[in-house]
Amino acid sequence: MSQNNTNEPGGNVPELNTDEPVRVNHTARNIVIAVVVVLLVAAGAFFGFHRANGGAAEAAKGTKDNPVRIGVVGATDPQWVEFTKQAKAKGIYVKIVDFQDYTSENPALAAGDLDMNEFQHLLYLANYNVQNGKDLQPLGGVAIYPLGVYSSFDKDGKPKYTDIKDLPAGSTVAIPNDETNQARAIGVLKAAGVVTLKGDWTAFTIPQDIDEAKSKVKVVPMKAEQIANTLKSGGDDLSAGVINNDYVADAGLDPTDAIYHDDAESEESRPYINIFAVRADDVDNAVYRKCVEIYQTKPVLDALQEESAGTAVFADKFSQTELAKYLTDIESDIRASGK
Repeated sequence: MSQNNTNEPGGNVPELNTDEPVRVNHTARNIVIAVVVVLLVAAGAFFGFHRANGGAAEAAKGTKDNPVRIGVVGATDPQWVEFTKQAKAKGIYVKIVDFQDYTSENPALAAGDLDMNEFQHLLYLANYNVQNGKDLQPLGGVAIYPLGVYSSFDKDGKPKYTDIKDLPAGSTVAIPNDETNQARAIGVLKAAGVVTLKGDWTAFTIPQDIDEAKSKVKVVPMKAEQIANTLKSGGDDLSAGVINNDYVADAGLDPTDAIYHDDAESEESRPYINIFAVRADDVDNAVYRKCVEIYQTKPVLDALQEESAGTAVFADKFSQTELAKYLTDIESDIRASGK
């Protein structure tokens, strides 16, 4: 029954023909559907790619897909080749990351690009922490490379002295004049009992801190590369000199020629203990601690000794707690010295 429509003449509304299909334009809807499908496919591909490539990050540290990354200088040195072999045999995969200098390893560790590094002694690490406001920590000791005292030579090319105790009272001993080795050399002479200090020794001790009246010998700073040649010249100016390891072989000397050298047990040698370093949050990481233990095994240390030409004195008996305490003390000395 029709209803009245005031807009239609006569008020009658024509009936719709339900047999005729109603045509609607679906173009806009189809575009929306297509866009949604493309987005879903792209999202699926993205998350599939993310899962595939995120496997390494999700794998346990020390596994083949997520090796322990250790920064060093000299990745092909025999100790690192042997260490990698020994670690793999014990189920830990490592990646030795080679650096060409000594300035990039700590920033890389602090930034999380490395898990550990091994290239520095405690004094170097302390300086880095203080200067950069960081808190990298030692995880284990490796070795100390002793600083030796060598006798002067007579005109026949033979050493005048075979023991540091034989140095004449009042004679002169040369030490390197660079800041780091100068302080260390004074510490070596103090440990040998031939110089006495006015106060405690630190890694920043200078010649002016020596109590000359109470010391057996006098000390004169010289360029490190000149000391060996001066000792071998046959003159009487020096009775002995402290020679950096870098110049021992160049001078035709052997580390065993030293009439005295420091060792890993002396207080003065502590700042020069070479260590593995980690971020502070990782000092209790079991995998990283296992890496240190593997490095401290005989096959690896034998390879290290080979690389050092027999000069390394192993420092593998110090605990992490002891090394951390030494680091804290050195950092305190740095701040007190204003360095």
